[in-house]
Amino acid sequence: MEEIQEVFYRAWLDTYPNEEAGITVDDVEDRFKDRKSEERLNKRRNDILNLDAHTKILVALHGEKVVGICRAMRDHKENRLNAFYVLPEYQGKGVGTRLWNEVKGFFDQTKDIFVGVATYNSKAINFYLKLGFVDSGRRYTEDRLRMKSGAILPEMDMVISARQMPN
Repeated sequence: MEEIQEVFYRAWLDTYPNEEAGITVDDVEDRFKDRKSEERLNKRRNDILNLDAHTKILVALHGEKVVGICRAMRDHKENRLNAFYVLPEYQGKGVGTRLWNEVKGFFDQTKDIFVGVATYNSKAINFYLKLGFVDSGRRYTEDRLRMKSGAILPEMDMVISARQMPN
């Protein structure tokens, strides 16, 4: 569980501090300050062990090391990638593509697939474009992504239309 937490932490640290958005390294550090606590690790463990049939979590390994994670959900309206993170030093090496190729079979092929991306995260935006996602035009903020500084991570939805997915 600690290695999974570390992927989230290091990916956030590499991705989300942004002067224009007002998000600092301190904001990310604060968000993950308890990442190694027993309480946080037990919560992550319980979340993973008690998944329902509508949620899938995939972990990418390099040998014994956790280098990426993907969490996907499907419901009566849509499919959604909720988390998709790869350690910075493993980005651009096919880890994300392998996770995508594995998780896309989980989705209901009759429904669109959405992913929320920080509006300024050009690396992720370009990655999703290569997978076939397009900008949905939707921009939003969610209070759950409010940082210690008060800044809120600005997001956009990208989508793959069910009509565009191969059968």
